[in-house]
Amino acid sequence: MNKLVSSYIFTVLGIGLLAGGLYFIKAFEDPEGMLRALPYICVGVGCVIFGHGIGEVILQHAMKRAPAAAKQLEIDQNDERNLAIANRAKAKAYDMMTFVFGALILALSLMGVELIVLLLLVFTYLFILVSNSYYRFKYYKEM
Repeated sequence: MNKLVSSYIFTVLGIGLLAGGLYFIKAFEDPEGMLRALPYICVGVGCVIFGHGIGEVILQHAMKRAPAAAKQLEIDQNDERNLAIANRAKAKAYDMMTFVFGALILALSLMGVELIVLLLLVFTYLFILVSNSYYRFKYYKEM
């Protein structure tokens, strides 16, 4: 499928999810169970999908209008120096995230948050750390 067509599909899908979520927020006076959170999840996911789709549409139109700028953008995205800078920034952000995420879990546990919420955060934190170890060993064997 053409990249521009899929971007339009994402944009329309995002608008649909956003509109559906807003409708369900207004339509149900006293929702119970899953319907308490589902409309807000639809609004959030709809905004993300819409933003991604419309961003790609704008980028594709700008690249069609200025082929020289599109070529330069492609060169900049694939430049080794820029990739090294991006990877280094990701590594620093990951290092900060591990400490901040651990402090957040500790603070929430001291505040007495429900156990299920705390366990979800702990398992997510452990998943991130295990995936870090996995890729570290994988890349160590490759290099």
